[in-house]
Amino acid sequence: MAGQNRFSLQQANFIYFWPLYTGTSIHGSEASPRTAKRKRACLSDVLGLAVEEQYFTMPVNPITAVKWSAPKSVEAVDPETVANPRQVRALLAGVREQGPRGRHLEAFFGCLYYAAMRPAEAAGLRVSQCHLPETGWGMLTLRQGIVRAGRNWTDDGTAHELRHLKARAKKDSRPVPIPPHFVRLLRQHIATQGTAADGRLFRTNRDGLLQETGYGEVWAKARTDVLSEAETASLLARRPYDLRHAGVSFWLSSGVDAMECARRAGHSIAVLHKVYAKVLDQTRERANDRIDAALREWYEPE
Repeated sequence: MAGQNRFSLQQANFIYFWPLYTGTSIHGSEASPRTAKRKRACLSDVLGLAVEEQYFTMPVNPITAVKWSAPKSVEAVDPETVANPRQVRALLAGVREQGPRGRHLEAFFGCLYYAAMRPAEAAGLRVSQCHLPETGWGMLTLRQGIVRAGRNWTDDGTAHELRHLKARAKKDSRPVPIPPHFVRLLRQHIATQGTAADGRLFRTNRDGLLQETGYGEVWAKARTDVLSEAETASLLARRPYDLRHAGVSFWLSSGVDAMECARRAGHSIAVLHKVYAKVLDQTRERANDRIDAALREWYEPE
């Protein structure tokens, strides 16, 4: 009973202060909509577990009694962040020119663009997942990703955790075809850089897991070295993750079927249309122009 009373007091404090947890960052500034939703979901899970374990006298999750409107967030990719193939090629060259560290990461960033991989998926990519023929298209069979969860949240006490593909079953996989020039880049990477003991293509100097801070520094320098001053100050390819958006956007603008783009990127078709709505609008306009041109050929007087 004492435990229930103590937890009830904590529960009351959670309910009273939960807007503070969800609405602000650790610095006191307004949190992003995505952060606010994530924090509220975490708080709801904690309180829900407390109800299940009967730490509360109440039978339902108390957070359900709190009125809250989820903040509006922009989920669609901003076209200003999307680099074109020429810009991506220049940025990858800028990565390569940063010495041994850059040469090791060139293929890593290539995975984000040419295979539209998430950074966690590329960090966990193993040579056994790569089909890299001497000629023609290759195939990457994605099965898992390595994410930083924190030492307090993993079973073995390590900072990183191996997880299945996002929004997929544990043993599911996602095959992604890759173009010949990227096949050659990966073959060259394996030949010159080797692999980690567990077969990972990308690693630190001590065979450790890639850190976002590390490859983020390399990417930031490549932007500064390659892009103009105005482009560097803009949103263009500001984050390595923007390479994934650029890759999918290029597929769509090239006329690849949306369903196939969604399959390769690991999206549902609904998410693809939501996230790439502005890109799809542009492709629809080009499709309409082609249809107009075809109709004029039939309707113009002879």
